[in-house]
Amino acid sequence: MGGQEPEAFERILAEIRRYLAAHPSATDTAAGIMRWWLHSDPDAAGSLADIERALERLEAEGELERFAATDGRLAYRARPRR
Repeated sequence: MGGQEPEAFERILAEIRRYLAAHPSATDTAAGIMRWWLHSDPDAAGSLADIERALERLEAEGELERFAATDGRLAYRARPRR
């Protein structure tokens, strides 16, 4: 799990989910998510690699979608509910 213990990794996942519940139209890059979405919980900060792993997991579970932003960087947003 990189630099994070399983409990800390779960905290990252929970904080991203919490942020999306409060801001369902939020969109950002992994670095932006680390800086802006997780800033309220220092224990959920982790490294950029930890955040990217969490985003990959949420994407695999169908909670997030990854897309190319207009500037070409990869960004993430909540997957629309059907």
